[in-house]
Amino acid sequence: MAALAVVRGALLVAFSVFLTLVLGFGLPSALNLVARRCGFPEASVTECIVLMYSLFVLYVVMPRLPRGTVKVNGKAVLITGCDSGFGHALAKHLHNLGFTVFAACLLKDGEGAKVLENLHSEKLKVVQLNVCSEEQISQAVQYVKANLEDPEKGLWAVVNNAGVSTFGEVEFTTMDTYKQVAEVNIWGTISVTKAFLPLIRRAKGRVVNMASMYGRMGKALRSPYCVSKYGVEAFSDCLRYEMKAWGVKVSVIEPGNFIVATGILTRDIVTSMAEKLWNEASPGVQEDYGKAHFDQNMVLMRSYCNSGQRETEPVLDDITDAITSKRPYTRYNPMEPHWWIRMQIMTHLPGAISDALYF
Repeated sequence: MAALAVVRGALLVAFSVFLTLVLGFGLPSALNLVARRCGFPEASVTECIVLMYSLFVLYVVMPRLPRGTVKVNGKAVLITGCDSGFGHALAKHLHNLGFTVFAACLLKDGEGAKVLENLHSEKLKVVQLNVCSEEQISQAVQYVKANLEDPEKGLWAVVNNAGVSTFGEVEFTTMDTYKQVAEVNIWGTISVTKAFLPLIRRAKGRVVNMASMYGRMGKALRSPYCVSKYGVEAFSDCLRYEMKAWGVKVSVIEPGNFIVATGILTRDIVTSMAEKLWNEASPGVQEDYGKAHFDQNMVLMRSYCNSGQRETEPVLDDITDAITSKRPYTRYNPMEPHWWIRMQIMTHLPGAISDALYF
């Protein structure tokens, strides 16, 4: 973690030096020209540039400041998608911190659920939960209520972590695939949140939704995933506005590339998905795009299988902060520096500029 922080800090400082050159030589001249024509003194423009740059450096380089910590004792958290990946690791992590954890698993008899049950702890309870099943969601709510130390105090946090991913160009992706990804990533998030919200409001607790950097910027070959994660972002914003009056905090986690850490994409998965994509495409699409183009994209996807961060700790730390800080952030960005910079550029600069840089 320390090494990652140093690397991120170094790269961000390097990026700020680059901005210094741009601001120092290009922008002042342009702004001073505009100022002269508008009758403003040139010095005020320069001072504004220095102030803006100082605020930028302060924002990107300053480490997270402590903002108070809530007491863990007696608090319970529900986490979806605990079979593997972030959810599985988070269940163990929050349990070790002293939370009572309801670890919701798609497969209660699966390997991930068995590992959690083998901890033999009264404060870690495995729950059967398919986030696409209204019946299982209702049963999970009743189970959580029955097993809370004090139901009147409510449930402190829900972490909507369950999610699926896929890839493929738009014309190779069936409508069923779009619907299946959305069913888990966005409708599952909304359904679970709505079901547990009365308990969360009672505790004045937290809702933490797992989005992605692709909930803030698009990516070729990833439209079903991006669409669903953009939806998570929008839902989280709307919920945050509504919950402010109740004292409930809503945060979004936007992880970068953690393919290696989570194992969400492997060569076998790419091979299987590639065969499905090609076979389901219409003859016209196959002919227009060509097998060579398709295979080139699949080679690109296979190259991602060994990419990204190898540890889940950055994501776990941010989720923990969202749950335990008295003043959690609205959005957390656990990602490598180059992805963070790319997201800022694609989010804040005109599309023509970001398109020219990245596509």
